[in-house]
Amino acid sequence: MNRKPDTGLKRIAHLSTHGYVDPIPQLGRTDTGGQVVYVLELAKALSSLGIEVDLFTRWFDKERPQIDPLPDHPGVRVIRIPAGPWEFIAKEQIYDVLPELAENMVGFIRDNGLDYDLYHGHYVDAGDVTLAVAKTMDRPAFFTAHSIGAWKREQMGGDPAEMEKKFNFEHRIADELNIFKSVAAQTVTTKVQQEKIAALYDWTADNIVVISPGVNVHVFQPLAANEERQETDLPDSYIFCLSRIDTNKGHDFLLHAFDLVRKAVPTAHLVIGGGSPAPGERELGVKAMMEGIVDERGMHEHVSIIGYVPDEVLVPYYRQAEMFVLPSLFEPFGMTALEAMSCGTPVVASRLGGIRTTITSGENGLLVDPSNAEEFAEGMIRLLDDPQTSQRLGEAGRETIIREYSWEAIAERHIAFYDEFMPR
Repeated sequence: MNRKPDTGLKRIAHLSTHGYVDPIPQLGRTDTGGQVVYVLELAKALSSLGIEVDLFTRWFDKERPQIDPLPDHPGVRVIRIPAGPWEFIAKEQIYDVLPELAENMVGFIRDNGLDYDLYHGHYVDAGDVTLAVAKTMDRPAFFTAHSIGAWKREQMGGDPAEMEKKFNFEHRIADELNIFKSVAAQTVTTKVQQEKIAALYDWTADNIVVISPGVNVHVFQPLAANEERQETDLPDSYIFCLSRIDTNKGHDFLLHAFDLVRKAVPTAHLVIGGGSPAPGERELGVKAMMEGIVDERGMHEHVSIIGYVPDEVLVPYYRQAEMFVLPSLFEPFGMTALEAMSCGTPVVASRLGGIRTTITSGENGLLVDPSNAEEFAEGMIRLLDDPQTSQRLGEAGRETIIREYSWEAIAERHIAFYDEFMPR
């Protein structure tokens, strides 16, 4: 790790155009979660291997600078490009401003005399911009979907007309297929995603490579032998869930299952964290739904919904929990689960998403169907009742993360990926 291979790559551009992309990410804000962590950490790791990385995003807040270097990483910059109104636009509605974003990005690159070896887009909106900019600049385009529209539509269910109105699936899916067919190569974060692209888009190709997200194993680590627990405002013992507060995150499944857990283990406590420091209407609606279930089941003494979790308490919240739970109905990967595993905390996760390619149930975590309250509850109760199994799964989870998911290892895989598919 941390080698500096002679790749021939000097400067590359990554694009992540929606959400709040900042050198220090504002996790939990709308459209700002695991993908932002991914692109920032990958950029840092690539820079440690001698490659300069500029991360382009949409500029919608005049109070933020256009060029924003990452502290302690001089080879990485966030560059914001204006497009559309000076206001946040959710990713489902961002398509109309993408042509302007591409045009303005090309102008910025030319005005500043920049020369990139390649362009790499993250998620469908950035993929659209990447194709346009890379074609204009005569450089190869690469892509990572992170989340796949047709799979999300399949998992979400609901009234098709309402889902289409809310998530703009048809536009997204058509653009994704065009990107798949047009880029030099693409990565997917799990084998499951590759299988879903084949099944739902009828698209297979030799230029699709599985490269998982990574974890900062130097930050997310267990308590050292001589290290004391950090004082927090959480209970001494608790089950922890952390994610964006959104309709597909399965909080209702978790609360229904936990109602069974607290009846079997009366001392059990559930802490649900995540969300924006300034939640919007959709997030507030999901939170109201969660609070309604807590009211209905009379679980106020057993459930804490704590909202946004600041970075400075994230690691102790993970590693001092009895277990971490990932109940998502749809989750391409589940970075929070990997971070918990890196902290040595045992994980009970949904078998419906990409995390099932990382966790072997019973060996380094537990996989459950979150929509089955009894099965989900049984997994949590098992770890509460069996400390030895809990410790064994936590230690095995940490070993998995160190071996396979450090960001340095992920960056080296990307360099090999670029080297394989760069035009000769």
